[in-house]
Amino acid sequence: MALLNHDNFDETLRMTTIWRDKYLLSDSDQPTTMEDFRPTETDHAALDPKTFTAIETEALFHAVDFATTDIGRLALYRSLARPEWDAEKLQQKQQALREIESNPHLYEALDTYIRKIAPGEKSLKYLLYGEFSGGLATDEPSSRTDKLEFGGYGYRQFQDGTQFVVDLVEKADDVTQPQSGYLQTLLDAIRGLGQSRIYELMKGPVYSSGGKFKTKREKPRLHLYSRFHPSLFKIMPAAIFFAAGYGMLFFFENFMPQFNASYIGYGILALTVPVFPIILLAMGVSDRDSIIYPLRRLFRESPELAKAIEALGLIDELLSFHRYGESIHGDKTLPAVLDEKQHRLLIHQARNPLLIKHIPDYVPNDIELDQSGRVLIITGPNSGGKTAYCKTIAQIQLLGQIGCYIPAKHGQLAPAEHIYYQVPDPGQLSAAMGRFGHELQRTREIFFNSTPRSLVVLDELSEGTTFEEKMTISEYILKGFHKLGASTLLVTHNHELCERLQSDGIGRYLQVEFLSQAPTHRLIPGISTVSHADRVASAIGFSQQDVEAHLEKQGEIS
Repeated sequence: MALLNHDNFDETLRMTTIWRDKYLLSDSDQPTTMEDFRPTETDHAALDPKTFTAIETEALFHAVDFATTDIGRLALYRSLARPEWDAEKLQQKQQALREIESNPHLYEALDTYIRKIAPGEKSLKYLLYGEFSGGLATDEPSSRTDKLEFGGYGYRQFQDGTQFVVDLVEKADDVTQPQSGYLQTLLDAIRGLGQSRIYELMKGPVYSSGGKFKTKREKPRLHLYSRFHPSLFKIMPAAIFFAAGYGMLFFFENFMPQFNASYIGYGILALTVPVFPIILLAMGVSDRDSIIYPLRRLFRESPELAKAIEALGLIDELLSFHRYGESIHGDKTLPAVLDEKQHRLLIHQARNPLLIKHIPDYVPNDIELDQSGRVLIITGPNSGGKTAYCKTIAQIQLLGQIGCYIPAKHGQLAPAEHIYYQVPDPGQLSAAMGRFGHELQRTREIFFNSTPRSLVVLDELSEGTTFEEKMTISEYILKGFHKLGASTLLVTHNHELCERLQSDGIGRYLQVEFLSQAPTHRLIPGISTVSHADRVASAIGFSQQDVEAHLEKQGEIS
């Protein structure tokens, strides 16, 4: 794999710049949270808001999250909310993860590096986004406001935040040099920060004059730039102040004895004591407003700092993937990523990433969505595992599409440009449209935005209308998705629709397997014509016999 250099770092990590584009916004005084990455109706990529919710992306994040740093968690969350669909970039990410898995020394070096850096991470956020209200207190941010508000003038935050960046750069030299281009690029971005002017300003010393800042290397030898000391107590001003007081005392004692110099001189010296803290606080305000705030604005706008922090988050994300892989009981794999013009998902013995945590003996199933099975239709009674299988497909696709391990024996996938998951949404009903109209509108939205590189899951179609209309509408919709070329999965109880599509040579068909009137949670070839509605009704205590028994009991009471 070709090594990526700094010139194409931004392109390599396209749509993954947390701090520059989402975190270090020059026109924002608030740090980014995970909420900022959630897809919205007007701003989404592969996942739209309804799909994000339907496939339980939040729960998937918590299952995969083994990150050490906040920026690593942001990187992971963003990957899930806005997954990459460039095959080459995913391949590079997988190559890095495989190297971490196969090279324990590299993993240990990266893990040690991240854990050493992590404790100081918040200090940089405090420096970049803190509001410093004055006074002598400099502790944790106030809990009385949504803002990062501190007492003091920002000296402690400046010292701790800049020291974090210095440690970030210097400790990167202790990391074993990796072979993968992806990891090399990330580490080079961190080390590259050390060659920047911003790093020199953060490492110090900083010299200021007239609102301009110079590094030690930049400061002209004969120019009157003052050195910034990030501390409220200034040795030189204090010395000058008290020297002036003692000078007045000396003057009165030696040159104006007629004024009872001793009392006057000591009186003036005594007055300097309460005045001195006031002067120090005024100097603190000046340092905050004319040095610390302007400097941090430069830091927030620095592309070098943005790249380094971004790289830190992406390294931590890889380590999180590695730890997640180790936490999976049973088979795990990195699916082969295919660079193709149509979506494809072929997984052997796939298990649901969320359910396996609670169901150790979860029944695996194969996933086959390719040219021969572009449209997959699943039939069978309720509680047989159809919905779990559909969510498994979407979640496996999503995990594979962020470069992470999946719980399966092996597999391959082509990244999906769009992932859509349609489920009934009764909360959005209105008298003007009704259930049928809302569901049809959602299906229309999915269809007109789908491409051959899309994965579409439809949990039932055209509910809320007559059987004949449902058959007609469902048929032309499925034939439309078939011609479009998107990978399309339909869950339905309508075996007549399946038989009609099958007669036209459209679709591959799976049904829920039942043995002894109980589901095995395996999907087998075929079309189910049995509803098992009586079994479900009996299981919840609402069968015909339950109803009749209740009515008989009520009759006896009356």
